[in-house]
Amino acid sequence: MVSTSLMTQGEALSGRVIPSVPRFDNYTEAWDGANFSEYFWNSVQIAALTIGGQVVFCTLAAYAFGRMEFFGKNILFGLFLSTLMIPEAVTLIPNYLTVVWLGRIGPIPWINNWPALTVPFMASAFSIFLLRQFFAQIPDELWDAARIDGAGHFRFLWQIVVPISRAALLTVIIFTFVGSWNALQWPMVVTNSPEWRPVSYGLSFFLDDAGAAVHLQMAGSVITILPILALYFVVQKQFTEGIATTGLKG
Repeated sequence: MVSTSLMTQGEALSGRVIPSVPRFDNYTEAWDGANFSEYFWNSVQIAALTIGGQVVFCTLAAYAFGRMEFFGKNILFGLFLSTLMIPEAVTLIPNYLTVVWLGRIGPIPWINNWPALTVPFMASAFSIFLLRQFFAQIPDELWDAARIDGAGHFRFLWQIVVPISRAALLTVIIFTFVGSWNALQWPMVVTNSPEWRPVSYGLSFFLDDAGAAVHLQMAGSVITILPILALYFVVQKQFTEGIATTGLKG
């Protein structure tokens, strides 16, 4: 991908592996031609709102399933996990009808606006499952000590559970960011103008009736993937630790 992004259109279509002369201006042309600055900023806002919602709501739900006792907890959690087996195509139309209805009764419109792009993804069965497994392995002695100190569930969650679960939370943040950053189908369904469309939509600008501008498409892809790589390298240690330890007991 990087090699093709430095080629001419002819070289990209000829099957060359290395460009004869690297064309770094392809990145400038791709950035300006596809209006990447606007779509890039849209994706940053969408990802930030989605991550914030997931961290808050998934943490609260995971704590309830992992550390609290209430009637029907296991049945409810099993039903919740079963939603992971539902294909995304099945929920596309119901979700669209839901956001349309919410936009009609709410103070602001949802279609072609940030709520439709973020609110439906502020809770994830996978993220709740991941955090629940991590929270469940926290020793009960910590909860007993917190109770002796007069702490309730919220204080225990905020001062003890969240700090020692940083690896799991960073794992959720990475997965949420990647999913939000790469989203294309749902944003195309709930938007009808470039105002809130994400950076992945910008790659479609390099497709026309004459075929794809492969070299510019690859340059745009490199630009698109850089934030994901940067985030991963920053939290790589915590990410691998969260994957390795989640679900282990004792």
